Amino acid sequence: MQLPFSPIAILVAFIGLAVLIGAVTALARWRPLAFTLRTLLGLLLIAVAALLGAIGVGTLGYQALSKEEVAAWVKVEPAGPERFTAKFRFPDGRTATYVLAGNELYVDAHILKWKPIANLLGLHTQYELDRVAGRYRRLEDENSRGRTVFPLGRAKPLDMFTLRSEYALLAPLLDVEHGSASFVPADRSTEWELRVSTSGLLFRPSAASPR
Repeated sequence: MQLPFSPIAILVAFIGLAVLIGAVTALARWRPLAFTLRTLLGLLLIAVAALLGAIGVGTLGYQALSKEEVAAWVKVEPAGPERFTAKFRFPDGRTATYVLAGNELYVDAHILKWKPIANLLGLHTQYELDRVAGRYRRLEDENSRGRTVFPLGRAKPLDMFTLRSEYALLAPLLDVEHGSASFVPADRSTEWELRVSTSGLLFRPSAASPR
């Protein structure tokens, strides 16, 4: 996990508090114009610090992305008619196993694409796997058969993906990628590399898996 803006947020907040203290001093010396300007500047800096802190918290669990890279290794094993297990191994060493219904393995992700102004502050494209599900090949089965869906993302007090979707004021800083997903057959034992790039997700057979 990371808080990319935590040191900057703390610094900006400290400067804002210092400016507000200066505003109180100006008031004590009966300098109303200086008091007003320093108060406004101090409050603005505190608001900026709060925004930067929120961005840091909102990107917890997201990974920086500068090129195509492996987001997880997945081993698929059939477990019965239209049922299978998907065993995930993540780059940080975590593992998870899901029992899914359907003929295909489906995974989607959230991708945060920061604008150039945010790039100057050190933020670049980030991603987080969102959910894994079983997918049926036949549309009729999708409508009538049982669905299995599990979360892949970690719970967080704020999610920058959700915040950007709900608040247009973040548009100058951030774009979000909706519907970045991929799926593969799950009717035989196969090992996959789940890869992510700035254009989305894709599955590739691992070196140990037959094509």
